[in-house]
Amino acid sequence: MDATTLRAAHDAGLSYAQYLASDVARARPWHEVGQRIALTTAQRALLGSFTRAMPVICLSGIWCGDCSAQGPMLAAIADACPVADLRWLDRDEHADLSQRVTICGGRRVPTVIWMSEDFEFVSLLGDRTISRYRAMAARALGASCPLPGAPLPDDEIAATLADWVCEFERVQLLLRLSPKLRQKHGD
Repeated sequence: MDATTLRAAHDAGLSYAQYLASDVARARPWHEVGQRIALTTAQRALLGSFTRAMPVICLSGIWCGDCSAQGPMLAAIADACPVADLRWLDRDEHADLSQRVTICGGRRVPTVIWMSEDFEFVSLLGDRTISRYRAMAARALGASCPLPGAPLPDDEIAATLADWVCEFERVQLLLRLSPKLRQKHGD
C-alpha cells in the first residue's frame, strides 16, 4: 500500500466517539466492554513515553463481536498514547482498503494498520491477538485437541489488552530504530 492511499484512508477515518455514534444501537456492547478495560500504571507509562508519531487505522465493523471486544482496548491504548492517531473505518464502506489487507483470504475485522509519520506502511495485525486465539482455541477444540504448550490466560481481557499494548510498543520501537527516521530527527 502506498503512502498516498494510506494517508487518504486515515484522513477519511472517524474518531472513536464518531465511529460509535454512527450506529448507537450496535455500539452498546462497545461501551459495556469499555467500562471493563483498565490499562495498568506501567502500560500507561510505557504508552506515554513513545515519541514517534504513529498514524493508525482500524478497519472494523460496529456489528462485529471481535471488534466490540477489542475495539475499546485499542481506543484506551490510543488515549494513553499521545503520538498514536487512531482512526476508525467501517470495513464494508472502505472495501477498497479492506480488500488490500485480507488475512487468510478474508476481510477480517478488526484489522489494524500502523504507519510512520509520513504514512508509509509499517505493520498490520488482524482480527485477534495470540491470547485471544489461544482462549478461543481452548474453548473450541477442548480436550480432544490440546494446544501444545500454549499458556491460557487467567484473564483473557487483560492478556488481550497486553498483547495490543505490546504490538503498539513493537511498532514504536520499529519507528524509533528506523535509520530513515533517526536521520530525519537527529536521534
